[in-house]
Amino acid sequence: MKHKKQTIFITLIAVLCIAGAITYTQAKKANYLKNSQSMSQPTAVAAPEVEILNVSAQTYQAQIIGYGEAKARNTLTLTTEVSGQVETLSSQFETGKQIEQGALLTSLNDTTYQQAVTDAKMAVADAKVALLEEERQGQQAQLEWKNSGMAGKPDSSLVLRHPQLIAAQASLDDAQRQLKTAERDLQKTHITAPFDALIVSRDIQPGSYLTVGSTVSTLYSTDRIEISIPLSEHQWQSLPNINNMPPKTWPVTLRNTQGSEQWQGYVQRVEQHLDPTSRQRSLIVAVDSPLEQTPALFPGTFLTAVIQGVALKNIWEIPASALSQSGEVWYVDNQNNLLNFKANKLFEIKNKVYITPIDDMKNAQIVIRPLNNYLVGMHMTPTHTNAAQLLAKTAQEEQ
Repeated sequence: MKHKKQTIFITLIAVLCIAGAITYTQAKKANYLKNSQSMSQPTAVAAPEVEILNVSAQTYQAQIIGYGEAKARNTLTLTTEVSGQVETLSSQFETGKQIEQGALLTSLNDTTYQQAVTDAKMAVADAKVALLEEERQGQQAQLEWKNSGMAGKPDSSLVLRHPQLIAAQASLDDAQRQLKTAERDLQKTHITAPFDALIVSRDIQPGSYLTVGSTVSTLYSTDRIEISIPLSEHQWQSLPNINNMPPKTWPVTLRNTQGSEQWQGYVQRVEQHLDPTSRQRSLIVAVDSPLEQTPALFPGTFLTAVIQGVALKNIWEIPASALSQSGEVWYVDNQNNLLNFKANKLFEIKNKVYITPIDDMKNAQIVIRPLNNYLVGMHMTPTHTNAAQLLAKTAQEEQ
């Protein structure tokens, strides 16, 4: 009886163990199937964010930026026209000094030239006497021919002394020309400034002996500074026609390379030829009385020129950061997909670029800072920025 009870107990325990094992196995299987189903379902990936700016086609005043060097209107290497030793130098004949037209710079020894003038005057006096004598002899010949009773004219003009009179007159004319030359040479021993000028160099010293063509000084005119601004054909298209504008009415703002100094100039003329090196045509900007400006504008200053152009209609204003290094502009379409186009840049002002809209689109969502890994068709999550926020952000980044 006792043995039978043990058998029943053992059997009951075995049944319970088998039931527990089956329950555990089924639970593990259900959990595995659940995990397998969750792993087989795709995980949703969020589209990357991109900062955009809404732009619309409007009318903007074109502004062209050019660069050039300030140069004097006239640059002269002053040379001597006569020979001689330097006797005097003007106290104003020093580099950096400004002199007026006609001011004396230096004088050469003129003894030889004074003697030449005296000799020329004597030659003129002798020629006048010879002419008067020949005129008297011609009159006497005329009278003698008349009194001779011979009809007609003499066989030779020598009889009435016409050739001799012409020769005497020619001698006088030559003597007078020689006198003018001698007087001019004497005058050239006093070397003066041919225009209002700035003395850039003085190439002589007291006692220097100069020959014809010796360099005396380098002079810059002070009446006007001119700056040649080379422009591309594309830039010319944004400028008005100077032929339709009155003189000095097309203003140009000039700044030095540091941006610390500024001058107001005007378009003086346009070049009608292409530079053989740059293959560009130049706009000539002028500043009157440059050394009297505040601050003074010195020749040799490198300048940035801001030139006002015409008003352009139906163009976009985009931040300069929106233009990639390859010259492309990225934008987001209505399905938030990325697209791009090659920008036709018209002009640029500070941190803004003005371009022609693509396919005559009026509005667009322009990507402010495109990345190099962008691909056409990428789906994006746009975040909008207005112009004021962008301006504040740009100013903060520049600080």
